[in-house]
Amino acid sequence: MGLLLLLPLLIPFVTAALALLTWRRRRIQRALALAGSIGLLVSALVLLLVVWRGGIQVVQVGNWPAPFGITFVADLFSAIMTVLGGIIAVAVVIFSHASVDSRRERFGYYPLLLFLMMGISGSFLTGDIFNLYVWFEVMLMSSFVLVALGNERAQLEGALKYVTINLVSSAIFLTAVGVLYSVSGTLNMAQLSVQLSQSRQPELITVVAMLFLIAFGIKAALFPLFFWLPASYPVAPVAITALFAGLLTKVGVYALIRVFTLLFTQDIGFTHALLLLIGALTMVTGVLGAAAQNEFRRILSTHIISQIGYMVMGLALFTPLALAGAIFFLIHNIIVKANLFLVSGAVYQLQGSFHLKKLGGLYRSHVGLSLLFLISAMSLAGLPPLSGFWAKFLLIRASLEVNQPVIAFVALGVSLLTLFSMTKIWAEVFWKNRPETAPAPKPLSTSVRLQLLLPVAGLSCLIVGIGLLAEPIFILSSQAASQLLSPAEYVTAVLGGTP
Repeated sequence: MGLLLLLPLLIPFVTAALALLTWRRRRIQRALALAGSIGLLVSALVLLLVVWRGGIQVVQVGNWPAPFGITFVADLFSAIMTVLGGIIAVAVVIFSHASVDSRRERFGYYPLLLFLMMGISGSFLTGDIFNLYVWFEVMLMSSFVLVALGNERAQLEGALKYVTINLVSSAIFLTAVGVLYSVSGTLNMAQLSVQLSQSRQPELITVVAMLFLIAFGIKAALFPLFFWLPASYPVAPVAITALFAGLLTKVGVYALIRVFTLLFTQDIGFTHALLLLIGALTMVTGVLGAAAQNEFRRILSTHIISQIGYMVMGLALFTPLALAGAIFFLIHNIIVKANLFLVSGAVYQLQGSFHLKKLGGLYRSHVGLSLLFLISAMSLAGLPPLSGFWAKFLLIRASLEVNQPVIAFVALGVSLLTLFSMTKIWAEVFWKNRPETAPAPKPLSTSVRLQLLLPVAGLSCLIVGIGLLAEPIFILSSQAASQLLSPAEYVTAVLGGTP
């Protein structure tokens, strides 16, 4: 069972190493990347099934007992996130086969993508706060090179902004880890949960919590720390932007939910009220920024910020329904956001531009792609019966149950503005006639079209499926939320054996 928990890390690591050994053989690298991503997904699905049936799973690397050794833990929340990582990885690898140029492939695109997935899986499964920092650095190194890969001026500029602000985040994170260790004498998250709940320095613990909020807030692009994202994400290849949009900011959200349910619950009257305010401001500023954009990827990039606010809203309300809603929203948004970026990439491959004024007519020439866009766009806006409707319904209901009508009103208003942005894209890209001054459409082979549309269609089916089968997804989310709100089960599994 221990090996199963480590497979989501080992599979991308081994396939990345093999891809490096076949540096000049693009087809082998492609096959290895696809095999690695499928292996990651399958192992993550099996792990989720085991955790669902058997409870929290723990591995102590080298048989060193906690809290002294390196601990990996899979509860329902981390297992769900690992499955989502596998789903997006498979979709992005297939899409990359049709959209990433040979020059990037020759310079290590697929090994870097696999190393990034290893870092993402490690972040979800680690049980040690310092090792979470280590996995964040693995992600940073891989993602920085992926943003810069191609050596275009816009890419280098975006990559420098990306790495600079993330290095600041890492420095704050490391500082917070050092202070936390000086206070508690441990970095194992289960042991930290026990130590911090008994601490006689609650004010200092709150200060440390704010340091983690800043560090993870930068990673998650929370207000007012989101300024780096619109300048960095749109310059990378679309496949990578889809991976970043689906997973990287969500790793920051995952870390926030983990530490503010397991570690920092001593002063929720202050910390979670602050999180609620930040969530509201993140929603509003993100959606207003998206409404002002006129470029496909920049609209979607700015909407990443807006949607993060909903997840933080669920954490801040800190009730079983609200946390279940936050997890449901994560499941929905990771798939929808990645899919929208893949649609933008398919549009670029067909018409050669991301600027709305230079696009048009796709509803007439590519009905299937147009309908697939509508599925994701309407789900993002929260229209029934798609996944986004249920995610927002849960969060709004949770806010009303705890007498927080203002945040419910904000969430509804942001949904309306999201619908406005999505209808603007629909009107400009798909519905209007194609401008006469636009460049001629690119001829694409059948295999390329299939590789572009297959992952988009697959993710769209998941979006519809989550909406139609909302009850089992809600049950799973509720069970994960219950584990988060009852840290004793996590602590017992790590320090005292599986309950």
